[in-house]
Amino acid sequence: MQGGDPVKFLVLHGPNLNLFGRREPHIYGHTTLAQIDARLAALAGELGVQLETIQSNHEGALVDFLHRNIDEAQGALVNPAGLTQHGVSLHDAIKAMPFPVIEVHMSNIAARESWRAHSIISPAVKATIQGLGPQSYLMGLRGLAELVREAK
Repeated sequence: MQGGDPVKFLVLHGPNLNLFGRREPHIYGHTTLAQIDARLAALAGELGVQLETIQSNHEGALVDFLHRNIDEAQGALVNPAGLTQHGVSLHDAIKAMPFPVIEVHMSNIAARESWRAHSIISPAVKATIQGLGPQSYLMGLRGLAELVREAK
């Protein structure tokens, strides 16, 4: 992206996502979180945007991260993981952000256990991309870049 100040996007990885590559590989594959972050960083370079990434097993840390970046970021990707169904504080923090947020999931949550199908996060975000493995993140980043580009 061209222009003055660099465009900054946030990437939030929720609980247990540090176990990508080890946790239920029949669902999530063998790609590690470090590999996902490396792919995102490479794509961010191509798109001319900066990324700031966090992984936490604690909802409050994700909420605090959003709050700290409310005035500097222009968009965010969030994989709420285990907070998808019950993360009220994360939902509320996302709604307070003045920038677009895209929810991503490696698996198709609607095709798994019935209790996973409902996301409390989805009503707070601009869009949801799921079921495409690591491509869910990459498509989300491309989408954010395009949204910001169109808004300028």
